[in-house]
Amino acid sequence: MTSAEWLSTLRRQLDFQWTSVLRPRFEGLTNDEYLWEPAPGCWSVRRAPGGRFTIDWVRPEPQPPPVTTIAWRLCHIGSGLMLRVNHHFGDRSLTLAAIEWPGTAAGGLGFAEEAYTGWCAGLDGIDEVALERRSQGPPGSLDGQLPFADVILHVNRELIQHGAEIALLRDLYRARG
Repeated sequence: MTSAEWLSTLRRQLDFQWTSVLRPRFEGLTNDEYLWEPAPGCWSVRRAPGGRFTIDWVRPEPQPPPVTTIAWRLCHIGSGLMLRVNHHFGDRSLTLAAIEWPGTAAGGLGFAEEAYTGWCAGLDGIDEVALERRSQGPPGSLDGQLPFADVILHVNRELIQHGAEIALLRDLYRARG
């Protein structure tokens, strides 16, 4: 398989998962579901003093990591993609602190969709040589230690994993009685 065919396969996997599997599962997401905390001590997106929303996050991450809300997971997907778009295809200026965290379901879905669209546009603009190069990703990521093809695989896995977790949380919310 050529590098161009490999990239096309990765893009098809990502598109299928987002468009046909995950995005339909996110339709109708309510604000109550978005912020629902299924267990004590959940990480979420919360209104901070001054009205801006923040995301619960500490490094190093506690072990085991806390249960997270749909809001946290959607924002994790969106921020991971947005940071990579900016650091691999943009001016490398975006930081976690600069992100406007969405406090509503519609905002969270829009945030993730915008980030997904930007990531796909960036991938559509790369060539075969880019798959082999090691480009520096966002601070704190391992992107720069890996060929870019591995970064794409990691992003696909993250999107599939966290998207499936969101779908499960929606199922649990609906079934909670």
